[in-house]
Amino acid sequence: MAKNLIIVESPAKARTIGNFVGKDFKVVASMGHIRDLPSKELGFDPEGDYEPNYEVPSDKKKVIRELKKEIGKDTTVYLATDEDREGESISWHLISALKLKNQTIHRIVFHEITKRAIEEALSNPREVDQSLVDAQQARRILDRAVGYKLSPLLWRKIKGGLSAGRVQSVAVRILVDREREIRAFNPEEFWKIKADFSDPRFQADLTRIDGKNQKVPDEAAAKAIDESAKASTFDVREVVEREGVRKPVAPFITSTLQQEASRKLSFSVAQTMRIAQQLYEGNFEIPGYEGGLITYMRTDSVNLSDEALTQTNQVIKQEYGDEYAVKSPRKFKTRTKGAQEAHEAIRPANLSMKPSDVKDHLPPQQFKLYDLVWKRTLATQMEEAKILHTTLKIEAGKDRELLFETKGQRILFAGFLKAYTEGSDDPDAALDDQDVILPKVEVGQQLPLETLHLDQNFTKPPPRYTEASLVKKLESEGIGRPSTYAPTISTIQDRGYVERTNDRKLKPTATGEVVNDFLVKHFPDIVDLGFTTKIEDDFDEIAEGALSWKEMMRSFYPPFVGVVKDKEENVDPSEARMVADLGKDPKTGRPISVRLGKFGPMIQIGTREDEEKPLFASIPADKNIYEVSLDEALGYFMYPRTLTEEGAEDEIQINHGRYGYYVRIGREFYSLNGADPATITLDEAKAIIKDGRENKTKNVIKEFGEIQILNGRYGPYIKKGKDNYRIPKGTDPATLDQAACEQIMEENGPTRRRGRRGASAS
Repeated sequence: MAKNLIIVESPAKARTIGNFVGKDFKVVASMGHIRDLPSKELGFDPEGDYEPNYEVPSDKKKVIRELKKEIGKDTTVYLATDEDREGESISWHLISALKLKNQTIHRIVFHEITKRAIEEALSNPREVDQSLVDAQQARRILDRAVGYKLSPLLWRKIKGGLSAGRVQSVAVRILVDREREIRAFNPEEFWKIKADFSDPRFQADLTRIDGKNQKVPDEAAAKAIDESAKASTFDVREVVEREGVRKPVAPFITSTLQQEASRKLSFSVAQTMRIAQQLYEGNFEIPGYEGGLITYMRTDSVNLSDEALTQTNQVIKQEYGDEYAVKSPRKFKTRTKGAQEAHEAIRPANLSMKPSDVKDHLPPQQFKLYDLVWKRTLATQMEEAKILHTTLKIEAGKDRELLFETKGQRILFAGFLKAYTEGSDDPDAALDDQDVILPKVEVGQQLPLETLHLDQNFTKPPPRYTEASLVKKLESEGIGRPSTYAPTISTIQDRGYVERTNDRKLKPTATGEVVNDFLVKHFPDIVDLGFTTKIEDDFDEIAEGALSWKEMMRSFYPPFVGVVKDKEENVDPSEARMVADLGKDPKTGRPISVRLGKFGPMIQIGTREDEEKPLFASIPADKNIYEVSLDEALGYFMYPRTLTEEGAEDEIQINHGRYGYYVRIGREFYSLNGADPATITLDEAKAIIKDGRENKTKNVIKEFGEIQILNGRYGPYIKKGKDNYRIPKGTDPATLDQAACEQIMEENGPTRRRGRRGASAS
């Protein structure tokens, strides 16, 4: 038995910390949570003042047995789980599960895994903070109440396998609301007018007409401007030069790290957190270095410790020179609601470990994320960039009514831009930090026009959210906390409520929209952003000891359960599944509707109350169910369309599925490649099958037993069993061997399959 036992959450962290403590300490892992609410029941007693019924899951009983073997009556136990509310809760559960009564128990926390931080934590133990435990307990029990009561209601009223959750359902609502904005958007025409000048050579945009910012609405207006401009001279009216500064952004917190890694590295939110966890825990083979490379990655504070500020200042002077380091530390204000100011921002544990020092010792993705954190941290303590902005204003038109402008910039002093520039969610944003030099011209100078461009444009709808911009939205609304963003975004995709498009945008599925409509109609509070924010504020009050978690449940649970009971009795499933009423079937006069069925969106002719049974047809997955017309709906009833004669040995059918229309023979499926599914002939279908079979043999790039490198519709990828794995950008698949494939698979994990079901919702 150990004299001093340190319990952490993961084996990787245990190994790293084990290197920093002496022989009198043993470091072991709890493997994450070791107690939870039972999975197949409510898990708490509403009649018994919401007392939870925690249990040790079967897969953790062995862990508990092994941990108990290490503990004697004289063992001092150090609970070193993560420093957030979830970590505090795990420590509290460990005390109960291990039946720690007579032993000395210390709670220790650290935000980086370095020898200094571990020694400092061991020297400054504290007790478990019951207020933090209660805040996490409130979140777990309230979320269980919502999921456990709402999910069965969705099964009965819409279809089986659905789920609802307090945070996930709000996230889906945000995406559905945006999708409907896009759907309702009506593009408006406008024209851009640009002038190319020949001496000196540059281009300018029309910005004002009659002194006002006005859109050029149509071609007639554009041609009138063209006529007026060409009948006049183009004279330089003003040359404006002003010196400006750009300031660096704050150090990373959880949400901004997730956003920036998405923009710059194309990482998913879950992927970013997984890699950050690896960087935090350590276990690297870096000569002369032990411990983790970054501080704790679940934080909402932008503070940097005095020690970190001192080290950052030294590294800036070494790397860039004294003039790039700020004279006194730059402080940033935390904007996140409920931020825990005692924590630190995400930063390198040791700033002197430059990215170039670790590059050869880290997998590519770990290196990229570390490089991002290192540069961002340095930039926060570097001088502002000084930029000279120049604007040329050119007057034209018969009545001098037209004003053209062009803008340039020259970086006078790069400052923090030497190290880092922030990304943007807007692909059209002007993010060029390089010099844009304009030619020298004088006020009053006449410019020779070379070409006047008249370009037709249309206004664009608001963009779909990316994972990064959804995190930004959730954070700005005070919904969720650092630890919840990644699992929430993963959950709504795993449930099949949301899918990621080829351009990495989040698009709600038909199922997501129907479930959202049901919740908005019948449980408006649950999916109300303001209500959800209020719940998060209550959790914060509990964490501060200002509110009882049981009092919170007393105010939430009874009215919520009352609404659930009312909906169970009074909501018609047929109404809940309805998407749209398309009118009457021309042949029978029976109603035709779009609905969500057991196997997805479908068209229904008739109702279950009719003497004649309803008819059903599925809707192609690439078709928006909210845009199906009556004629299209009737057309879906001709599928599956069999081309071969009845009884043919190899039946050939035309049907539609996830990726549109296809031809099927046996268990083989081939895309129609643009052929009309309603008119395609048997011979044309056979030709598609023949071509498809030939192409399949060409798709295999390499094989290593059950591991294959294949050419797919979106480029090369790795396949093992039913799982697919993305090959990182810039990697030539022809150079990969089996070991390289296995490394990619381990680092990235399989790509998500739509509709896959995961753990219980939150």
